[in-house]
Amino acid sequence: MKIFISCDAAAQSVGAECTAQAIAAQAHALGLERVIVRTGTRGMLWLEPLVEVQTPLGRVAYGPVRADDVPGLFASGFLDGAPHLLCHGLTDSMPWMARQQRLSFARVGVIDPLSLDDYIAHGGMAGLTHARSLSSDALLQEVQNSGLRGRGGAGFPTGIKWRSVAQAAGPRKYIVCNADEGDSGTFADRMLIEGDPFALLEGMLIAGLAVGASRGVIYLRSEYPHAINTLRHALATARQRGVLHAQFDIDLRVGAGAYVCGEETSLLESIEGRRAQVRAKPPLPAQQGLFGRPTVVNNVLSLAAIPWIFSHGGPAYADYGLGRSRGTMPVQLAGNVRRGGLFECAFGMTLRELIFDLGGGTHSGRPLRAVQVGGPLGAYFPASLLDTPLDYEALAAAGGLLGHAGIVVFDDTVDMAKQARFAFEFCAIESCGKCTPCRIGSTRGAETLDKIAHGIEPERNLALVKDLCTVLTDASLCALGGLTPLPVLSAITHFREDFVSP
Repeated sequence: MKIFISCDAAAQSVGAECTAQAIAAQAHALGLERVIVRTGTRGMLWLEPLVEVQTPLGRVAYGPVRADDVPGLFASGFLDGAPHLLCHGLTDSMPWMARQQRLSFARVGVIDPLSLDDYIAHGGMAGLTHARSLSSDALLQEVQNSGLRGRGGAGFPTGIKWRSVAQAAGPRKYIVCNADEGDSGTFADRMLIEGDPFALLEGMLIAGLAVGASRGVIYLRSEYPHAINTLRHALATARQRGVLHAQFDIDLRVGAGAYVCGEETSLLESIEGRRAQVRAKPPLPAQQGLFGRPTVVNNVLSLAAIPWIFSHGGPAYADYGLGRSRGTMPVQLAGNVRRGGLFECAFGMTLRELIFDLGGGTHSGRPLRAVQVGGPLGAYFPASLLDTPLDYEALAAAGGLLGHAGIVVFDDTVDMAKQARFAFEFCAIESCGKCTPCRIGSTRGAETLDKIAHGIEPERNLALVKDLCTVLTDASLCALGGLTPLPVLSAITHFREDFVSP
């Protein structure tokens, strides 16, 4: 008899540990033999703590299960999948799960994340085994055939980045995983590391084979203590079992919480022990990256997609999606939404489908007014743009960006002038201080929006804000300053009434 309960940080924050202890105590009191398996989360965060039981037909889900619900569940026969007020039927048949195309997250919520044997039993390491039979050029071609693009920022083709590093000369090369997930409304990196850490390690190993790297580094934010512990355990297990070895090992570095470390060159500076400041480019990290050596810098979602690609083939991955956006994207729904969580789907679903069909609309029940896609530097979309498909080009054409695919929902009580000011303030606080437009322009922007809020020459000051945004876009060293105008200008464009009184 197996009972599955998430040990994901989101589940633990709402009492999963107490629920697990209550189930163990109740089973013991009834003299029942049971095996409790701690997994990652299925991504249905509104149902956490979610409890699943194994039945002949598959896993049956119950949730949210609090500790005081446990006696009633046992009395109802939930160990056999019996009906109950908290029962949602077979997990895989639930609408949230059934509509997904889970490739990168196929094992998250299913396996014990600390068990390498469980990972292998569910298809893990098959991609690495296949990759070891291929030449470097064949490996690179497979990634290019998949159409995989960076899942964290500009969407640069992964295969081209890897080929650049493979062709660069040097006695040592590195694979660096950017796990400094700091965007508002995003949690996919954390979910994957806490629920399927060996997938990330396997992706980095394949990347190392493809480009000839001998060392990997994972840069993980300090705000994720559960992910840190899970990853440390996975790394130790991988070394003990010979998955990691002298020819390719992986170090874990924990960041100190600077948002700018999400920018790849600032991250490299931090790993090297210096203040996290953006480097001027060129040279690109592919030529001179970590310690001056050719370096692949990918984020968690990019690397986690690699094992599936090599298990099933690049063309099979490219069959998902549309246009130049191939494969799947783990979308994160957050903010004022009824059903928040992670939903992995092929590119092409619209924002309206994601927010209303899956997310259930606003949590408050009030009309939706704005949606921010892509983190704190993403554009604000009004309700009139909700039919925009989720893909790189469509979002760019609408004046936004995909970023890490975090979607934050706001109802009609939001003040968009305050949201625009927050973008400037956020940039000012998180700026590394190296370039003047970002360091000073963001501060002047917040001050100018304060004047507008107090009714001081609103039209003249709005024009000044737009000029500041032009300078930030054109002259900032990195995307922190360069993208701050996106939320500001989109708020002014679509919600002008919040800035200038009629």
